[in-house]
Amino acid sequence: MTPLLVTPGDPRGIGPEVTAAALATFRERPVVVVGDEAAVRRWGLPDRIRVVDPGDDDEPVEVAALRYAVEACLSGRGAAVVTGPIHKARLAARGFPHAGHTGFLAALSGVSDPVMAFVGGRVRVSLVTVHIPLQAVSAALTIAAVAHTIRTTAAALRSQLGLPTPRLVVCGLNPHAGDAGLLGSEDADVVAPAVAIAQGEGLAARGPVSAETAFADALAGRADAVVAMYHDQGLAPLKALQAALGGPDRSVNWTLGLPILRCGVDHGTADDIAGRGVADPSSMRAALAFAARLSAASAPAPTTPGSAR
Repeated sequence: MTPLLVTPGDPRGIGPEVTAAALATFRERPVVVVGDEAAVRRWGLPDRIRVVDPGDDDEPVEVAALRYAVEACLSGRGAAVVTGPIHKARLAARGFPHAGHTGFLAALSGVSDPVMAFVGGRVRVSLVTVHIPLQAVSAALTIAAVAHTIRTTAAALRSQLGLPTPRLVVCGLNPHAGDAGLLGSEDADVVAPAVAIAQGEGLAARGPVSAETAFADALAGRADAVVAMYHDQGLAPLKALQAALGGPDRSVNWTLGLPILRCGVDHGTADDIAGRGVADPSSMRAALAFAARLSAASAPAPTTPGSAR
């Protein structure tokens, strides 16, 4: 069975700690950790888990680890990449040209338009725009971008989760989805035509609807995923629902549109608590479990257990 390739992320953050804690009880699939061995072993990583040095002294270890893990998955030697947190500002200071994991993974995979998504319990959210200022969202929304997000989300729900006819509910940009133009024209001019394109392609998409309606439908099981127009429209409700419902797991970052499977934690490096032994590993546990689920559904070709080189 091909292993999951786990990259703990920045060794100065909480990634090594949450990786070791999560892997202490994870036995659903073989795992290879790619990164700084000393950083994860100090937190009691089980001896049964093999650690691979990505072997590139010319770039930060978390970058080299991602490069190694993606190449392993592209070649069939890994089932999925599971990522810990990276520190975007520190990487940018060293010349890293990407805004985060998603862009770098896309570049490594030869994909131009990946879609950032998150899973938390029964609620799944994909984002049309991601890390841009709120004032820039309206200009960034195009019919093509919204239609691409709907299309890519539906494809992932079919191919990776096995949902034959995924039901997507698409948020409007403005309150009340524009209220017939009284609160903005983007919903009628951009979102609605994109939904119509998706429907014309046979996808079960509806919208634009207000975000509160979309999340209520997802929580009630009337939709398989929410398509949000911007970062906080999707993530604020998702994480609030996770906290309110008190589930054992946090949400998982899920990249759609790649030729490989990728899941990751939903948090940053948390430098303020790094090294204190108090970091919560629940998001890494959730990411490992979700990656194992996706890997089983996609049934990659078997290789020697634990092999990643």
